[in-house]
Amino acid sequence: MKLNERSLAFYATCDAPVDNAGFLHKKGGRHAAYHRRWFVLRGNMLFYFEEPASREPVGVIILEGCTVELVDAAEEFAFAVRFAGARARTYVLAAESQAALERWVKALSRASFDYLRLVVRELERQLAAVRAGASPPPPPPRRPGALPPKENGCAVWSAEVPAAAASAAGPGPEPPPPPPRRRASAPHGALDAAPFARLHESYGQEIRALRHQWLSSRAQP
Repeated sequence: MKLNERSLAFYATCDAPVDNAGFLHKKGGRHAAYHRRWFVLRGNMLFYFEEPASREPVGVIILEGCTVELVDAAEEFAFAVRFAGARARTYVLAAESQAALERWVKALSRASFDYLRLVVRELERQLAAVRAGASPPPPPPRRPGALPPKENGCAVWSAEVPAAAASAAGPGPEPPPPPPRRRASAPHGALDAAPFARLHESYGQEIRALRHQWLSSRAQP
């Protein structure tokens, strides 16, 4: 693959945030010696410099199709970046601490587009599962039936409920049956049609007779 060196140099040293950066010991390709280099990870490209202030990188490793694994080496905290293929090169690197080793292995393992593609597919699968298994949201709780109007502090129930109120309130408690109406009493002869003075005189005679009988009983020894 042909790369534009000027574009790579600008991308390696631009002010955009990096995915990881720090010193690593890089084993030479032809020699067994390790060289301390400043590494910068941007996307799926791993740049390495002579010093952090260097204006151009010494080289770049494109991380597509690679695997990152720990290896036994003379240097402590060593790991390898391997590529498939008989003639593919293996890069042996060593961090300066256990924490740095874990940070670099984690960052490099997630740097390739293949990894991002797998993450996107997994997120799409989870989203589809959520959409397929999601139940419709529960309906909002129904408001209690509208209270009946009050008259003199007492509820007045009516069998006729406005349609708008019934549809908005939903099914509510059934109103109690209306109390039985008092029926007009049957007439009791001439007294029902008599004037008040006559009624008073008629009932008064009965009361006077009962009082006289009571007084007589008390007077007897």
